[in-house]
Amino acid sequence: MKQAFAVLLLIVAWGFKLAFADIGVPVAQDLRKDAALAKDKNGVVLVMFSGQHCSYCETVLNEFLIPMSRNADYQAKVVMRKVELSSYREMKNFQGGKTPHRRFAGDSGVRLVPTVMVFDTQGKLLAKPVVGLGTIDYYGQHLDQAIDQGVAKVRGLPEPE
Repeated sequence: MKQAFAVLLLIVAWGFKLAFADIGVPVAQDLRKDAALAKDKNGVVLVMFSGQHCSYCETVLNEFLIPMSRNADYQAKVVMRKVELSSYREMKNFQGGKTPHRRFAGDSGVRLVPTVMVFDTQGKLLAKPVVGLGTIDYYGQHLDQAIDQGVAKVRGLPEPE
């Protein structure tokens, strides 16, 4: 009985973890609308491409993107969305056309997850994609560089070094 209860608690906790991940970084549904939100901020759209059973993707979400999404500095310049690499779930791309997540990922050149890309409001890539997790100690710096480079381009500022 105690074991069954413990397993049930683990399942419920896992379900909450998945549910709360979308609160900080929602699944992409309409990138044209997301681009309009970014335009209002004079900012960028950050898209995290993830896989269904990717522990590295969960680390990127939980350790970096979700905390960033709650930070006012990032809220003022970034709209974050998540795309599932192998999902047939429909979404709208930056031009408003319907496409499955997997096709959008393929059209974006994504082959490995996690991959994070920073786009302008037209869907143009603004910085080198952050591919994989690599060294966790430097991952946040790589994300910040991509975001700052994208924001500088959108705002017509000199690119940070």
